[in-house]
Amino acid sequence: MKFRGKMIENQCIRQFSQLVTLIARLAKVCVIRITSSKIYFIISEMGGSNPGMWAELEQGHFFNEFDMEGVSSENNEIFLELVPDKLAKSLNSLKSSQSTKSLKIKLTKKHSPCLTFEIELPSLSSRSRLVVHDIPITLIPRRLWHLYQEPAMPSYEASIYLPPLKQLRHVVERLKSLSAHATLSANHKGTFIISVATDTVDVSTYFKNLAMPAWGNNTERPENVEDLHSATVDIKKLAQFLQGDQVNPSRVICNIHGGKTVHLFLLHDNITLQYFLPAINTGQI
Repeated sequence: MKFRGKMIENQCIRQFSQLVTLIARLAKVCVIRITSSKIYFIISEMGGSNPGMWAELEQGHFFNEFDMEGVSSENNEIFLELVPDKLAKSLNSLKSSQSTKSLKIKLTKKHSPCLTFEIELPSLSSRSRLVVHDIPITLIPRRLWHLYQEPAMPSYEASIYLPPLKQLRHVVERLKSLSAHATLSANHKGTFIISVATDTVDVSTYFKNLAMPAWGNNTERPENVEDLHSATVDIKKLAQFLQGDQVNPSRVICNIHGGKTVHLFLLHDNITLQYFLPAINTGQI
């Protein structure tokens, strides 16, 4: 197996760093799947059966140089596991530089398998500064790859484009001080509501006239388009996902499967990220 990639476009380097920072907030462990056309970041908190997050990056957009060989010609992929927080910290130097010359990523073997990151930064002299980080990884054997496959699109009762994430994040940050849970509701008339309820206070924020996706597995409109479909989720996990506004997504879709799942779909020209929030039955808490 081998892998080597190089980025030189500052916008791509920043997007990559922002995505890694978001993933580090969402989970302690992350799986990276490398293919000839895409790089995948996968979070699976349930042992692989129910992915918590699935992100795809188009390697042709991010990498100016890209070379990989998988475990075999028939299985030309690489699966590895790492701690995303270590990766995010290693990329901190990118935040302080607006003119990073390049970012190289390669699979290496030091004392153990590593992903080595070589960050070329400008210097006051004619020479560049090279910052090198070795991130320990665990290679995932072929027999376990089936645990990290793309999740199927869940069924849902309501699907809606969310308002700007920065605006929604400010709302959630305020509500987070009131409750550990938030209820997300949407209907087929473009209404989205986020609310919290405690013994002492009920607070709801309404967004109206939002667009609704045309794609999906639910094509029939209900008889009463104003009926709300709701799911209650962990507000801290929701707030962590909303940090994705730093990736500057073009659209974010919220699919609500009442009482079971909230499926959040972040769309960018060259990045897609799916995040699954299990619904909470507050009556059992």
